[in-house]
Amino acid sequence: MVEIDLSGKRALVMGVTNEHSLAWPIAQKLREAGVSLAFSYQGERLREKLHKLTADIPGVLLYEVDVTNESALQAMFADLKEKWGSLDYLVHSIAYAPRPAMEGRFIETTAADWNIALQVSAYSLVAAAREAEPLLNPGGAIITLTYYAAEKVVPKYNVMAIAKAALEASVRYLAYELGPKNVRVNAVSAGAARTVAAMSIPGFRKMTAKYSAIAPLKRMITHEEVGNLGFYLLSPLSSGTTGQTVYVDAGYSIMGMDLSEGE
Repeated sequence: MVEIDLSGKRALVMGVTNEHSLAWPIAQKLREAGVSLAFSYQGERLREKLHKLTADIPGVLLYEVDVTNESALQAMFADLKEKWGSLDYLVHSIAYAPRPAMEGRFIETTAADWNIALQVSAYSLVAAAREAEPLLNPGGAIITLTYYAAEKVVPKYNVMAIAKAALEASVRYLAYELGPKNVRVNAVSAGAARTVAAMSIPGFRKMTAKYSAIAPLKRMITHEEVGNLGFYLLSPLSSGTTGQTVYVDAGYSIMGMDLSEGE
């Protein structure tokens, strides 16, 4: 693997909850390349876990931020400007939908559940990008985490699929507007992986068995593979790539039908 030295660069990683979060291996790859790191987290209950997880990172900055509170977002970026002066990378890994909206029928989605899922999972990227824009250096990049359900039906993903579709559309519009400033925006579409969020999806264990059977590589993806792709999309290696949804899913998304079991 090509080694890239990004010493002197600075990244804000939003949404790491524990070592199984998909943003964590991306943060680790950035750290290995010499990037200074800041993390934001949702709620007091996650503070201790993130403190332990980042304890050995020199100069790490931690912010408790509710992304539905725009004044809190503004305060975080104001503090980053004061401490760092500028920013190079933004990693957005935030998604939420109320559990009842994931357990019932999609047609029964309430307006309240729809609004909170879209606000937290999609609008938060737009809000964060808006606050980050004045700080982002030319050559900087933003990435977010999405999922295949934005394009095709995944039972029980329900309103979260709508949020991911809005997230991917937001990536394209942000890429268009930030492109003249030489800031790129892309989405990592990660396949089935064991995370806290994934385990909360009804029927997830059953889904993973089917996933491994259908995917061309016949397996789930690893967290490291997500980290590798995220790092690539942030680094100069992908300097000509923006507005894209890039898959790391063992090939699952290319399949229309698999008849191998019937041969």
